[in-house]
Amino acid sequence: MADPSLHSEPHLHSITNLNQITIDYTPEACTHTPSTNEISIVFDTRGGARWRSPSRYLHGTFSAKIQCPKGNTSGLNFNIYLSSLEGDKAQDEIDFEFLGKDKMIVQTNVYTCGNGNREEIHQLGFDCSDGFHEYEIKWGNDVIEWRIDGVVVRVEERKEGVGFPEKPMFLYASVWDASYIDEAKWCGEYVGCDAPYACLYKDVQVPACGYKEDS
Repeated sequence: MADPSLHSEPHLHSITNLNQITIDYTPEACTHTPSTNEISIVFDTRGGARWRSPSRYLHGTFSAKIQCPKGNTSGLNFNIYLSSLEGDKAQDEIDFEFLGKDKMIVQTNVYTCGNGNREEIHQLGFDCSDGFHEYEIKWGNDVIEWRIDGVVVRVEERKEGVGFPEKPMFLYASVWDASYIDEAKWCGEYVGCDAPYACLYKDVQVPACGYKEDS
């Protein structure tokens, strides 16, 4: 059961639609339709793409309804996650990651100062490419909840001597070929027989107030 302190933080529940995104690479493979709050990432011979929120946030509720790519997605990673800065080796991060070799599972993870190794695998009970499902992260001062379709699947509480994410973070999502990671044991060998692959995001929501960056 979640720590009740999570629910005593009212700012966690003040959310709004993500009306703008920043595309980090391959903008021609990423489409954003603000009027319907829909985003798509296509993976094909151009590779994939990555989008993020323009602003960082410090705590709050983040959610999206996601339909993962159809077909044989072995080798691919598709995701939604929070990170203080993608590519920074000292990043804080909170993840939902889909491993293309098995669309019946999702992996959650937490990084602090670049240190992860806190992965957990969750059985979905459905194929993540078969329609939209809601994935939600609630990040408070002392507890993180991961929810799928409103059901809590993981809780991480702040513990003495164990790192806890404290850096302001962007909301990110990407599709990429992860087949080179751990000799393809993580996401499988890339096959690509059903390319192009499209990962669809809709009703993306973020905290109503972004983090005020120092000037």
